[in-house]
Amino acid sequence: MLPVPLIFTSSWASGINSYAVVLLLGLYGRFGHVAQVPPLLEKPGVLAAAVLGFACQFLAGKIPYLDSVWDLVHTAIRPVMAGAVATLMAHHAHSSPAMTIAAALLGGGTALASHGVKTGVRMGINVSPEPVSTIAASLAEDLGVTGIMAFAVFHPLPAAIIAACLLTAGIALVILLASRIRRARRRRRERRQAAQAERAEPGRPAPRPDTATELNQTPTKSQ
Repeated sequence: MLPVPLIFTSSWASGINSYAVVLLLGLYGRFGHVAQVPPLLEKPGVLAAAVLGFACQFLAGKIPYLDSVWDLVHTAIRPVMAGAVATLMAHHAHSSPAMTIAAALLGGGTALASHGVKTGVRMGINVSPEPVSTIAASLAEDLGVTGIMAFAVFHPLPAAIIAACLLTAGIALVILLASRIRRARRRRRERRQAAQAERAEPGRPAPRPDTATELNQTPTKSQ
């Protein structure tokens, strides 16, 4: 039988940290003898690569702006890894070719959605100049993925429901943060325009950033 709940939860988690998902599944399969875990994920080489990838993401995720670059680089990697894990699970469950393809699509699509949420949230957090929120968000992601994967291995259906709720809430949060990102970009553009105006006319006081755009857009009276 195709383990749909476990595939969905692991794919959601892969969109946040695919290396942690592979590492945790491999460890549970190797030492916990969890039947749903494909044997390939238990191999030492796979576990070593997952440890290296997890260590790199752990460090990159704590540094503002570097975390967003890391996310952009992994836009294709995370869905592909999630689809591969889903395919292995389906093959391990002796599913039909059609069900295996469906599992791969479910895995890749779910990971792409959660990756989009993670990337959007991180971009919104990076609007703030201080690093504390970035570190807190990264730690919350690490603990969240670890916790829900541990729960999913033994309670797949409740974990899948939780993952679905988190994905829905994350999409709503990204929509709210989008306006914040637009405002921050507008303020940066206004400050840049004000600085350019000051350089062009050194003796003239530069307009305030929040009014620079309005002054530039003021229509002139016709003679």
